[in-house]
Amino acid sequence: MSDLFDVSQETILITGASQGLGRQFARVLSAHGAAVVLAARQTGKLKSLEEEIRGKGGRAAAVQMDVTDIGSIGKALDAAEAAFGPVSVLINNAGIAIEKLSTEQTEADWDAVINANLKGAYFLATELARRMIARKQEGNIVNIASVLGLSVMKFLSPYTVSKAGIIQATKVMALELAGNNIRVNALAPGYIDTEMNHDFWATPAGEKLTKRIPQRRVGAESDLDGAILLLASKASRYMTGSVVTVDGGFLLN
Repeated sequence: MSDLFDVSQETILITGASQGLGRQFARVLSAHGAAVVLAARQTGKLKSLEEEIRGKGGRAAAVQMDVTDIGSIGKALDAAEAAFGPVSVLINNAGIAIEKLSTEQTEADWDAVINANLKGAYFLATELARRMIARKQEGNIVNIASVLGLSVMKFLSPYTVSKAGIIQATKVMALELAGNNIRVNALAPGYIDTEMNHDFWATPAGEKLTKRIPQRRVGAESDLDGAILLLASKASRYMTGSVVTVDGGFLLN
């Protein structure tokens, strides 16, 4: 059982890898032996992460990908294959949020969030699936959803819609691709302390939200390590169409 969570034979593409959860996923998966392909719109931060991972003896390559530009997806997959061979695992993580009431969200806001979080993720997953099918390759797609795809909160309407869509896309792709030996699952994090939201948790609003979490704390990025290793490895070989929540009990309220 010691190799249950081994990913040393996997080439794993991680979108949104330049910061936050994507960066953490890259670090933990490379530490467990995976060759990681780091993808984001801007490659500056990716290069420093690539150097960090290589400095620790890991395998990493940075590629430019803007998931809202469907034309960039094929080019990025080509670059990933040139670096380490066919991608066997996708961590579909790139995404954004725009905080406004529904009545204040503009069409541009809607398009920005839906295109990044749902449309881009969907077309990346389907393009990779087509390549896997053509190669008769076993595959594994992990879509990063959110507890707000299963619940709702004010000020984040396009985000919640996009994450609910990702969960439904996960299920239908899992059903369609099971016969091709391609698994599709979703990870739905709760509230996680990242560099982008760190200051918020010390505010009165942040403290109030924390009190709604049964464990009475905000998650650390490392709290997702076990779940991402489960979903990216053969430990989840009989899971497809599943949604794994890691939220400190938030959805129980």
